[in-house]
Order: sequence, then structure tokens, then C-alpha cells
Amino acid sequence: MPGNSFGTLFRVTTWGESHGRAIGAVIDGCPPGIPLSAEMIQKDLERRRPGKGGATSPRKEPDRVEIMSGTFRPDGCEHDLTTGTPISLVIFNRDARSTSYDHIRDVFRPGHGDLTYQAKYGIRDYRGGGRASARETAARVAAGAVAARLLSLHSIDVVAYTVALGGIEAGSRDLRVIGENRLFCPDNEAAARMEERIAEVRARGDTLGGIVEIRAVCPPGLGEPVFDKLDAELARALMSIGAVKGVEIGAGFRAAAMLGSENNDPISPAGFMGNNAGGILAGISNGEHLVVRVAVKPIPSIHKEQKTVNSANEPVTIRVGGRHDISAIPRIVPVCEAMVRLTLADHLLRQLAIAGSRERQPQERGGDAA
Repeated sequence: MPGNSFGTLFRVTTWGESHGRAIGAVIDGCPPGIPLSAEMIQKDLERRRPGKGGATSPRKEPDRVEIMSGTFRPDGCEHDLTTGTPISLVIFNRDARSTSYDHIRDVFRPGHGDLTYQAKYGIRDYRGGGRASARETAARVAAGAVAARLLSLHSIDVVAYTVALGGIEAGSRDLRVIGENRLFCPDNEAAARMEERIAEVRARGDTLGGIVEIRAVCPPGLGEPVFDKLDAELARALMSIGAVKGVEIGAGFRAAAMLGSENNDPISPAGFMGNNAGGILAGISNGEHLVVRVAVKPIPSIHKEQKTVNSANEPVTIRVGGRHDISAIPRIVPVCEAMVRLTLADHLLRQLAIAGSRERQPQERGGDAA
């Protein structure tokens, strides 16, 4: 089955290509009665869109979202409300320049999906990255903004921020300052050094990777046993982002060097006394903050000359033109938030269904329902 959809009860399908007419998302399973407007979604898209506020991409896309279906404003109501039917979102591409790729239409770019898409489908969209382009993530951010509206009704909040870029690490986690610098870094001093690193690498025609951390306030009980564990679902969601090459939860890889006595989070009458588990035990949220980190690879489109092959399997060299970011950070930060929101929205609905089923069960084994 084509992998363009995500989720079980809160299900999202994205569509469109980087240099096509538009991109978008269809959300099925969103409950009715939730206030929703294009302006609410636009706030998240503004944080992700290219060319915003001196962002690293020279492509200028307004990324204006339109809600095509799934909302209605009843008489006397202040806001449009979700109706419970599929919500269709569309974002038209306004600044695509496909001619930038004409000289490499028959060449496979290193680090991109050109060769693998050709191997799978026998055809590829050589106008940018097609479906494999990071442009697709705008649709995820739009869908994640809808999920955020549902989550807020249950006091679930998700925030992501940059903790490393180009080998420079944040020394503090002051979440109050992540809006004070364009890299969404919780350490302003580190953010300034990251900016210097970006300028240095840009001058060399190269790109940078980094680490994004996502933190979520989440109630206990979300997640399913065995194959649909919450941590497994979060890892799958975040690994579906093209630039993400690794995911760790809580202590993550540090846990491999710990003793059991160090890694276990003691429990007191007031709750957990540590959070090496990252808010998840046995695949189910335990009420502590969810803490997830993702490793973001460098952007593969670089101005340096690289060795590759063409469609005839002949060796050639390539220097990628076009308009590209120096790093997927900071624009990937709201994308990470969106994928965690979509995962939590889906598992919230699954848990609410279980809770509703429990309430309908007889109070005593073998008894009749009241």
C-alpha cells in the first residue's frame, strides 16, 4: 500500500510535489466541534516557510493555506468549527523555478532520492525533489496545526527546539528564549555561534546537520502494547521526515553505558524522580514529559563538485544549482512538532475510545449493564 498516509483514527494523507501546482493534506477522523480557521494553521506555517525573516532558503513561498472542506460556522458561532468530515487543506506553490534543474534532469544527485525513486517507479520527477522534497513537509505542518487544536482541549502541548547545529551545542534549555532567535535555540549565546558557523559553511558551498529536541506535556496512558508502542510510533513518525537519520527517547544512546540502577527512574508518592525513560514505559506514556531527540543530516544539495552517474550509468560530476537551505534547521523544527502532534492526536483518540468502552462495560463481571 502506498505510504502517503499516517495514523489510525486521526489519519493524514499528504499529496503534491515540490514543483507541482500545489501541495496539501487530507485529515480524516478529526472530531467535530473544534474551532479551526486558516489563520490558526498559518501561524505554524510561518515558522516553517522558506525565505521567512532571513531564513536560510532563498526560495520565497507565501505558503498560504486554504481550508477546502471539513469546517462550518453555525449561526451565532464566533468561529468555524470542524464538522467531523474530512478536512482538506491546500497550499499553492507560487515560487517554483523548475528550469533550475534542467541541466541535471538525467543525473542522479548524491544524497537525494533520485536513484531510489527511479529504481522503484521507473520514473522520477526531476523538477526538484518531487514527493521526496522537503517542500512536502509544509502539508505535515498544516495537518499538525489541526492536531494541535485537538490536543489543546486535553492540555497536551508540544514544543521543539534546536540543541545542536554544525557541532555547536546548546549549553542550556531555557525554553523562554527559543522565539528570540531564528534557529529556535533555547540558548541565545549558542545560537549566535551557530549563526557564525552557518556563514562559514555557506561561504564554502557546503551544508550542516544538527539535533532537534522535542518535548511534550502528555497524560499517562497513551500508547498501545507491543507493536504500536508510543515510542515506536514516535520514532516512525519522526523518521518519516526526509532529513532525519536517527531518533532517541529519554536517555537514548546514553542508556547503553548506564547501570540499571542509574537508568531506572525511581518512583515516589509524588511521582517519578527522574526521566531517563523520556516519559514512556512499556510503550505507554507515564505522565512525565515526553523527551525525544532527532539527528538531522546535512542538506544534500551542495555547491561543491561531486561524483555521480547519469541515467545511462555513465560517470559524471555534478554541481547542484537551484535555491537550497544551508541546513534543514530551523525549518525542520515545526515539522518535528507536527509529527509528534499527529502521533499524540492519533493515540489520544485511541485512548478515548478505550476509555469510552470501559465506561460502557458492566460494573461487575458477568453483570448486566445499567
